[in-house]
Order: sequence, then C-alpha cells, then structure tokens
Amino acid sequence: MSDAYLYAAARTPFGRFNGALAGVRPDDLAATALTGLLAKAPGLDRAAIGDVVWGNANGAGEDNRNVGRMAVLLAGLPVSVPATTVNRLCGSGLDAAIIASRTLESGDADVVVAGGVESMTRAPWVLPKPDRAFPAHDVTAVSTTLGWRLVNPAMPNEWTVSLGESNELLQERFSLPRERQDEFAARSHRLAARAWDDGFYDDLVLATDGLTRDECVRSDTGPGRLAALKPSFRPDGTITAGNASPLSDGASAVLLGTEAAADRIGLAPVARIAGRGVHAVEPQTFGFAPVEAAEQALRRAGIGWGDVGAVELNEAFAVQSLACVDAWGIDPEIVNTRGGAIALGHPLGASGGRLLGTLAKVLRERRQRWGVAAICIGVGQALAVVLENVTGEVSRG
Repeated sequence: MSDAYLYAAARTPFGRFNGALAGVRPDDLAATALTGLLAKAPGLDRAAIGDVVWGNANGAGEDNRNVGRMAVLLAGLPVSVPATTVNRLCGSGLDAAIIASRTLESGDADVVVAGGVESMTRAPWVLPKPDRAFPAHDVTAVSTTLGWRLVNPAMPNEWTVSLGESNELLQERFSLPRERQDEFAARSHRLAARAWDDGFYDDLVLATDGLTRDECVRSDTGPGRLAALKPSFRPDGTITAGNASPLSDGASAVLLGTEAAADRIGLAPVARIAGRGVHAVEPQTFGFAPVEAAEQALRRAGIGWGDVGAVELNEAFAVQSLACVDAWGIDPEIVNTRGGAIALGHPLGASGGRLLGTLAKVLRERRQRWGVAAICIGVGQALAVVLENVTGEVSRG
C-alpha cells in the first residue's frame, strides 16, 4: 500500500454570518478554494486528478446536488474529473481528507483533492412536505443553518438538546468555570490576530469577494470584555457568543497524493497522513468525543502524546476544547498556536481542511515532526488525523 501525503492547502477567508461573504454562493466558495489550491501546482495535469472528495454539512440549498461536483465544473476542471460530497456534519471536511487518503493508500488513485464548504448565512429555511394535499394547519419553516431540525420523535429527548445545552452539561461534568472558558477564547483571538499580523496565513488564504482576512478575529478581545456577555443557553450558564465558535461562511481544500506522484504534481510533499481515528459517544456528549478519536489516531501512527509537537483542535466551544486538552494531559501551549475556530470561524464543512493546512504549516515553522488535528461532531462523533512533517525541517534537539 502507498502512503498518502499532503502537498498543498488553501482556503478562503472565513466570513462572519451575514458578513462579507454573505452574497457568495457555497458552490462558488468551493470553486474558489479548489481553483486557488490547484494554482499552487501549475504543472499538474488537471485530468490526472483521480477524484475530488468534498465535505458539506447542510446541502439543503445552493450546495445541493453534490456540491463537490459543482465545484469541479465551476472551477473549469476537465469534465472527466469526478467528485463526491460527504456529510459528517462538522467533521465533513476532515472526513473528506480521510476518505481521500484511503483512496490513495488503496491504489485507486495517485492524486486526490479533498475539501469542504459551508455558507451558514445562505443555508435556507425548509418546509416539511404535508402528509396530504392542501392541509388546513400551519406549517413552520425550519432554519438549516445549525443544529437539529425536523427531529424524529423516536429520539430520546436527552439526545436532541441544543449544541449549547450539550456543552453546558459538559461544563457541569468537568467543572470548567466561565472564567477559564473566556480566557481560552481571548487567547484564540489574540493568537489569530498575531498570526495574521505576522503573515502566517498569507499563503494559505485566498482573497475572496474583497475579503482578505478572517472576519471574526478581534484583536481587542480580552477576558474582561468577554465576561460582560450574557449566557446564551441558560440564564445562569457559562457559554456565551464570545466563548463559542461563530456562524461562518467559507471553503477549504487540500491536495493529496502518493509519494510517487510528486513529479506529476510538481511539488514536494509536506506531510504524511500517519494515523486516523473516529469515535462516537452519546449525542449530548459530542464535545468530548475527540479525546478517544485522537488516541486512536496516535496508536495507528505508532506514537504517543509525548511525541506530538502541535495540535489543531477545532474550537466548537471553549468548554469542550478545554475538556479535551485536560483529558489528553498535554501542554496547552502547543494547541491552536495560530488561533482557533472561536476567532477564525467554523464554516462546518470547511473546518477540516483548515485544520490540516494550518497543522502542516505549524509543524514546519516549529520544526516539529508530529501533529494532531481533531474535531468534534454534532450527534456524538469525532475525527482525528496524525500528520508527520516530511520536509526535513525537524528539530533534533
């Protein structure tokens, strides 16, 4: 079997809900990320791309009918390039990369593009079809932006609580006070702002519809300012709009290939996908699921936490991120060193590609060999990937 390698990564800026990217269709966002990624490999024959695997959590509006294939067509790739769209909710983009890596390892292709997109602004309202023609009763339009909708009554009530309530339950379970959550959120903004100012994201992020930087980053946000926000889910709760990831719009993409495909791609690989993990728990405890998913990925890579020099953990909520970091027993300073989703944004299907692209670059800059990307997923799941830096830029100290 061949190993799967990451050759390049690109993404759009992540726009805030009803913000700068609100007028951009999700299929156009996807095409922008795909086009920008492939511009990094100008020598690659586009017809040599064996497949495109795209993540998308909603698929209820303009991203319907296989948005991955729409991106291929809108980006002007040869019509012979196939594409599929996968839905594992928040983990869709990372799942796309995992599926792509297995495709490479099995020998079914030498070059695969993976990515994901979400426009949470443009996610439509939906109406259930009536049981019979011309019903006399009212019908409620349901937003598809986030969370449960049209819930099956056979589901236990405790499974279908809101994402916010799920994390309030997690806070109670692990006694993670609001002050600590706000400090974590402020750190995310501080590190994201610094990373942008230092130019870290300049070669990863593509200017899109006039937006050049992630729109939700606030360099002036601190624990004091966050402490003034009201709880969002319980009157006496700890979770606020400031210590949770914002609704966002954006797309990301990664170029994956076998080692033998380097000449065809025209680039040297930067990271090897060394381990993968998937784990499931009760739906209301989804925020803690990355703990075991990462442990699985590490075991499959043949390493332990002591070998890991960088972690990209999607910050759905500060409380679940803290719970995971505490459970892993790792140094918090190696986690999300260039900011996380609380500051950067979390366009559901796009976050997995962001994690991988950022992690690969952080490993190179910090001269670390091993890194972990992990993400929690609504309805009780999580995914994780271990990357190995193969550029030779690794500290021996």
